[in-house]
Amino acid sequence: MRHYEIVLLIHPDQSEQVPAMLERYKGMITAGGGAVHRVEDWGRRQLAYQINKLAKAHYLCINIEADLAVMAELEHAFRFNDAVLRHLTVQKKKADTGPSSMMKTVEREEARKANQADFAA
Repeated sequence: MRHYEIVLLIHPDQSEQVPAMLERYKGMITAGGGAVHRVEDWGRRQLAYQINKLAKAHYLCINIEADLAVMAELEHAFRFNDAVLRHLTVQKKKADTGPSSMMKTVEREEARKANQADFAA
């Protein structure tokens, strides 16, 4: 089995359905004998350029271990899901379980906002 990192850009109007979509994809992976090592929800972020006249998207990062049949099934599911604007799958040498640099940035932003709210109150 190979290790993969998948980044999904999901339509911002579908942000409420992200947990259900994630569970469906995790079920596909585990049913195929794979494993989910890390799931990071980066939230709604500004896009570098517009996609389908949208300026924002909901970002999701998933690190998995799966075989080629499961990956083909996932790619097919991403391609035919209208809520998924873009997806990128990268093969990795080993499983990444620690927080990504993007998640560290998100956590820093949230901590800064919390500190500002505490300071203002």
